Amino acid sequence: MIQRCISLILIVILGAPVAANADVQVPSSKSEITLSFAPLVKKSAPAVVNIYAQRVVEARISPFQNDPFFGNFFRDFGNTRPQVQNSLGSGVILSEGGIVVSNYHVVAGATDIRVVLNDGQEFSAIPLLSDEQSDLAVLKVDTAAPLPFLNLRQSETVEVGELVLAIGNPFGVGQTVSSGIVSGLARSGAAQGSGRGYFIQTDAPINPGNSGGALVDISGRLIGINTSILTRSGGSNGIGFAIPASLVRQFVAQAKAGYTKFERPWAGMSGQPLTPDLAKGLGVDLTAGMVITALHNLSPFKAAGFAVGDVIGAVQGHPVTTPAEMMYRLSVAGIGANADITRVNSEGRKNILVGLAAAPDDPPRKIIAFDRRDFLPGLIISSINPAVQAELQLPWDSKGFVVIDPGPLAVRIGLKAGDIILEANGRQLRSGNDIDEFLRQNSRRGAILIQRGSRQIMLRFRL
Repeated sequence: MIQRCISLILIVILGAPVAANADVQVPSSKSEITLSFAPLVKKSAPAVVNIYAQRVVEARISPFQNDPFFGNFFRDFGNTRPQVQNSLGSGVILSEGGIVVSNYHVVAGATDIRVVLNDGQEFSAIPLLSDEQSDLAVLKVDTAAPLPFLNLRQSETVEVGELVLAIGNPFGVGQTVSSGIVSGLARSGAAQGSGRGYFIQTDAPINPGNSGGALVDISGRLIGINTSILTRSGGSNGIGFAIPASLVRQFVAQAKAGYTKFERPWAGMSGQPLTPDLAKGLGVDLTAGMVITALHNLSPFKAAGFAVGDVIGAVQGHPVTTPAEMMYRLSVAGIGANADITRVNSEGRKNILVGLAAAPDDPPRKIIAFDRRDFLPGLIISSINPAVQAELQLPWDSKGFVVIDPGPLAVRIGLKAGDIILEANGRQLRSGNDIDEFLRQNSRRGAILIQRGSRQIMLRFRL
């Protein structure tokens, strides 16, 4: 009886799946049998490098700096002295000629950059293009020999659930590999520090030192540059973010064209996500999009026929819901392209081509530098136009005169680079020279109204 039962079980186990799995193939290699990532790592790892950067910083030397109690009270006490600061990160080679992409925060302000390959070869590198806002930097390695490199994949083809590998140099222990999946797309505003943008989300562990490393798919193509991790514990058990390869491609293209700063297309608008109430009020048949709330007179969107209250539903066929998403799509399209924009309003839906260009330097900026005979010697200011707003990341509707360099005296008053001067001694400025004229009316006292971020601040002083 027992033998008969066993025979029946064997028939079920061995016989039934044959017809159901007729297309299943026998593994053809050891790597397929063991389900190993080893072939993929061997293919991708040589193009991922370690980056060692040195920068000189002014450090304040205080006898109380290591004191647990007095250190907080005498934080600004003592003289400053230049010190060498070292940083460690990762990078990815994207051409056999030695084009390397890393994070801006890895190489920012570096006086010496060393790139070390997986096989131990070491090269010096120079920055070609960098951008703090996107947290990306393009370097050129000083070598005549061809280098291993990764191919870029179109980020728009990446899907949630894909297997990915994160390759980098965490904690300076040497090149390591971690695996995971793409756990989210179109994440905006999630990076740490000054980086702002549009990210691929992954659960592949990313640790300090992984910044600038590669996020690759199972074919060994680069889908993103690892930039940060969102974690409560400070460890790798959090959500990782990578800058999409489609944006990286534009950075490399501009670096090869000779740009030293990344040029973004200028939209000249502000907007907000579409809500059900807004959609009903605007009379649009759309559940998601970005509502235009203001337009600059020189905006290419205004020239193309867009108006306040219109809803942008898609850019290049990709849905957008926030200004960050729209700017990412425009940046990927690149300056000089004609972007296909889907406009939706009460009259219906229409696709409109918008020519993309950098922010115009119109009217031409005026830079004023005050000398030692002026009230605030060393102060350098500039008039504001779209190009200045884009360079200094000012609101596109900002007006006044922006501080380029406060100089030794104005910095004691409280002025900082990026502040917008609106008034001096209670009088609105008509020109940059009014600052000196209005402040001289009171030889020892004064007041300057500035715009700093979203706040207006009155700086009162006595000299």
